[in-house]
Amino acid sequence: MNVLVVGGAGYIGSHCVRLLEKTGHTPIVFDNLRRGHADALPDTVTVIEGDLGDYGLVHDVLIREEIEIVMHFAAYAYVGESMQDPLLYFENNTAKSIALLRAMKDAGVRKIVFSSSCTIFGDSSPSPLSESASPYPISAYGHTKAGFESLLDYCSKAYGFSAAIFRYFNASGAASSGEIGEDHSPETHLIPIAIQCALGQRKSLAIFGNDYDTPDGTCLRDYVHVDDISAAHVLAFPKLQEAGKIHIYNLGTEKPTSVLQIVTAVEKASARKVHYHIEPRRDGDVPAAYADSSKARNELGWQPQFPDIDSIVATAWRWHSRHPRGYRSDPDEAP
Repeated sequence: MNVLVVGGAGYIGSHCVRLLEKTGHTPIVFDNLRRGHADALPDTVTVIEGDLGDYGLVHDVLIREEIEIVMHFAAYAYVGESMQDPLLYFENNTAKSIALLRAMKDAGVRKIVFSSSCTIFGDSSPSPLSESASPYPISAYGHTKAGFESLLDYCSKAYGFSAAIFRYFNASGAASSGEIGEDHSPETHLIPIAIQCALGQRKSLAIFGNDYDTPDGTCLRDYVHVDDISAAHVLAFPKLQEAGKIHIYNLGTEKPTSVLQIVTAVEKASARKVHYHIEPRRDGDVPAAYADSSKARNELGWQPQFPDIDSIVATAWRWHSRHPRGYRSDPDEAP
């Protein structure tokens, strides 16, 4: 099938593009390349540089490329930034996404896979979190994700849209091939920051609180490999065949991992020391957040190929150690 991957040059989108090619689909990438990386994409893929809010361009691409399914990854995703500049987030994540849906409706394309987030749950529900847990976002970013989920539900009823919505927990790791990986600026994710410490790019990892009611006192999170996330997206395609249906899935390994366990995993993968220091708790951090992914397993046949933190971190280390400056690294640059 011809699949328009909106935000396809981003971290998760670029991994999904490669899987689409591998499984016989034809991905067409639509990205403004402001936060994505063209170098993450294979040369065989058509890349259209443009703004998601450009209704005319998006509509023309949908028609010209004979798009059958849209995958929507195009969102700003920094929780802190969303609180400092909520207008930026609602403009990019909400207003421009509305323009996408309007272009899809007018072009007769009514199948979409949406990249949502576990941030829609906020801090009100105990783990493990299932799809039935009530959304209660506490950040502007979380609100944009929850709001678009609601909009898709209305579009399914009004226009016959079918959608698969994936609420990721902590997307992690790098392509098992070692070709592409995670490269954010600024970097806010725990695993790459810990790896930067192992590489000597940072002096110390800040751990926010070690007095939680958890086995080692640090927060517990659910880390799911980016290739496993990509696999779930493709597995959902058959679910989109019935018009007017919304399918929602949580994606996680269901195995809570602490911050200190991440430190240990990075030290094991790198054979280097990760220095860290303890800082006060951050507002909004919950002691534990991890998924109940049984619905994805039962309905889609989804089975994570990287079920434990050591296997996930090993792929991340392979990428970061070979690309210490991300996509700006020289091919032969040593760690």
